[in-house]
Parts: sequence; C-alpha cells; structure tokens
Amino acid sequence: MRPNARACPRSVAEVAEARAALDRPAARRVHAGHEQPLRLDEVEALLASGALVVDACRRGLRAGAIWRPLARRPVLFALARALAEAWPGDVDRHALIARAFRTRRPNESHRARLRVEIGRLRALAAPLARIEASARGFALTPRGERAVVVLVPPIDGDQASLLALLADGAAWSTSALALALGASQRTVQRALVELEAAGRVRSIGRARAQRWLSPPLAGFTTNLLLPAALPLG
Repeated sequence: MRPNARACPRSVAEVAEARAALDRPAARRVHAGHEQPLRLDEVEALLASGALVVDACRRGLRAGAIWRPLARRPVLFALARALAEAWPGDVDRHALIARAFRTRRPNESHRARLRVEIGRLRALAAPLARIEASARGFALTPRGERAVVVLVPPIDGDQASLLALLADGAAWSTSALALALGASQRTVQRALVELEAAGRVRSIGRARAQRWLSPPLAGFTTNLLLPAALPLG
C-alpha cells in the first residue's frame, strides 16, 4: 500500500470542518429593511457586485475595488451605517447624533460636531457616494446606479461582537477591543468581566499585559467578523 493511500482520520475531520465552515453564515445582508444570512461565497459575490457596501464586519465602505477603512474612526462609521440603513431615505439629525455620539439630549455642541463629522465623511466617501442635506437631516446617495447594502456580523449585541472578535484565537487587549467596537474601555471591560464569569472568555496576564481569549464560536464562520488592520497590543 502506498503511503498516504488512506487518509488520516484527523485530516479527514479537518477537511470536513473546513467544508462545513463554508456553509455557515458568515454575515448578514441588510437591505431595504430586510435581512438575509450569507455564506462566504455569497459575501464574496456581494463585494464583487459593485454595490456600495457599508461593511460592519471589517468597518469600512466598499464599492468594487474602492475601499475606505473606518475601523479607527468609529463616529464616521456609525454615521455611514445609519445613513446606509435608511437609504434611499434620509436620517433625522437627532437620530444621527444619538447614533454617533450616544446621547439622547443633543445640544448645540452636538449639532456643530455633527456638521463637522458629516463633512469629514462626505470627503472620505466622495468617490463612492454623496451625502446630501435634507430638510430634517442627511441622506446617502451612491454614485452611479449602485444599490446600498449594509453587511453585518451574523450575531448582534456588544457581548456577541466581543465574542466574534475574540474567536479568531488571538489574544486581545482591552484597548484594542474597545477600538474595534468603537466603545469605551470601561464598557468593554465590564462586558468582559460578565463573559468571564459566564465562562465564555478567559484572561491571561495582569494590568497592561492582560489579554483576553475565547474559544471559537460554534456555528459561524468568523473570518469576516473582524475589522481589518487593528493593533493587538
């Protein structure tokens, strides 16, 4: 019998797991108020379709070969996602302020900051879309005849997002997790403590050297859940 004529059981299991991973939901497509789970190949097809994709998995804007990363600019991403979810309609200024700045009592300072951040987003997204003022707020208008689609992780919630980030097997610092989620370190630390108490994450090291780990999520393909180019230290 030739070597390798019979497959190693471990290799067979690994191939089966890899094949199964391709059939698991990797993301959800949100369009016109409807959601649809997508496999990896369907995500690839969507990204190649030419649609304007507001990608909440990698935190950025994409249309064809054009990519605008926003993982390090959480306010701009929050505004882009809110505008994309409302497309082809507009979004009220107060709703945008609540979404981007996490306040339900906007004042003149918030309204001034919204104008500044919308200007920054308008400049960054210029090759992909226009952001136009309306009577009550702002609206996203893609260039050409593109559709606008929001691509989101297969699971929701702050703790779910933490688990998705940790499921890559790498050791994350609290600051890197906070940056990826656009949240404060205190909020992330509180969620991590709750997850640790539930046995869903574990920490190694102490103080500034502390890092967080989690086992992979069962039933989901996690590759697309992770924002690109984030520091892990």
